[in-house]
Amino acid sequence: MSRIQRISGLSQFFRDTALWQYPDVPGHTLIGAGDAPKFPLKVPRFILDDELDQLMPAIDAIACPFQRAALLVARWSGARRTEIQRLPMDCLDRYPDGTARLRLSGRKTSKERVVPLHEDAATALQHAIDLRRNAPERPFTDERTGEEIRYLFMSHGKLLSTFYLFETPIQDACKAAGLVRPGGRAGTGRGTVSAHRFRHTVGTQLAERGAKLHTIMKVLGHTSVSMALVYAQISDQEVLRDYKAVLGPGATIAGPAADELRNGSLPDTAVDWLTTNFFKTELELGRCLRLPAEGPCECDLYLTCAKFVTTPEYAPRLRARREVEQTLALDAAQRGWDREVERHRCTSDRIDKLLADLGQPAHPEEEAENTSP
Repeated sequence: MSRIQRISGLSQFFRDTALWQYPDVPGHTLIGAGDAPKFPLKVPRFILDDELDQLMPAIDAIACPFQRAALLVARWSGARRTEIQRLPMDCLDRYPDGTARLRLSGRKTSKERVVPLHEDAATALQHAIDLRRNAPERPFTDERTGEEIRYLFMSHGKLLSTFYLFETPIQDACKAAGLVRPGGRAGTGRGTVSAHRFRHTVGTQLAERGAKLHTIMKVLGHTSVSMALVYAQISDQEVLRDYKAVLGPGATIAGPAADELRNGSLPDTAVDWLTTNFFKTELELGRCLRLPAEGPCECDLYLTCAKFVTTPEYAPRLRARREVEQTLALDAAQRGWDREVERHRCTSDRIDKLLADLGQPAHPEEEAENTSP
């Protein structure tokens, strides 16, 4: 970071001297943004499922109701620690269907938001609210809005610290669950999980389970799409599923390039490129296995291209495209456009061949009959 800051300052200085036309100074920028080192972009440190299974019972066993409620809210809402620390007494209510709903003040973005809350967290939070309902502390004045607010996590007229609400109990829970690494006071070990990793875990789970980008932004309180894309791009389970569907052993595939994949005739360099650029190869009805050395594709006739391959997941799209081609062929026949009729029928026949290779029916009603109990 120090190198980036210093090079950025020098770059701005040289831009200014070139603009101001100082004597004995080159008229071009000597140092640019490209001379700064790249800032490492790390994948969010989500908590693995097996670690969560060990950790959550230890959190449920925490004696202090306020510490337990704070950690459960962090686990199921993905809220920032300061947002949870300043929850108001009226932060919890219900959606019309009965699902718990949490109101967050948005300390970092100055924008309130409402997110759904898991029932375990709602129960713990409601217990903390009941304990504090008749507390004698006076309300605080919010420095931004001037509103009088009664905060939930208070004791003796002061807000409970984030250290007390999060760091202390999460360390105790990690030690109780055996999630420790060497170090800590007196060499007793330090927990491998921090409270902030709950936020990363919520974002990752939303992305992996198909949540929309705007949903991730809404839940986590992000103001820019790029922040939410960090979670949307690491859906490793979806990457693994799609990768195995095309390049995995025994995958059901069809297309001109299917034989090369089955026979393992693709070189290792080609497989490496396809692995790293997998999402970029997706087309409407399948995937293109054209390699960079072959240059850009010169036509849009990918259904007959030697580098095209598709899987059973694209069967609904293939059937829909088949219906479109047949409709266009009928329309062209009515207008007397014989060449267009031939073109659309050839495309329809090609799709029939792909569906047959995949073992998929050509008509939606046939699929419904095959899947009905």
